[in-house]
Amino acid sequence: MSEQQNPFQFLSKEESEEVDQAMLSMHEKFLTRITISSLRLVKHIATDLDVPVEDLSASELVAWFEQDAKIKREQGVEAAFLKW
Repeated sequence: MSEQQNPFQFLSKEESEEVDQAMLSMHEKFLTRITISSLRLVKHIATDLDVPVEDLSASELVAWFEQDAKIKREQGVEAAFLKW
């Protein structure tokens, strides 16, 4: 990850450029960006929950997203991890 990358950005400029240069269709590039970003987010969630990535369950992921949304509603967007 680039040193200047925004900590709430899940795909660095360099990674995005690398995807752009790949011999992939637009749809495949989109899916690649989503996958890279999702992996980064899942790793964060696993660390936050102190659970190995491979042991995360769907219910734990849902609960984490619910908790982050609750924080956003109650404390504002800056207090939540996800800023959108």
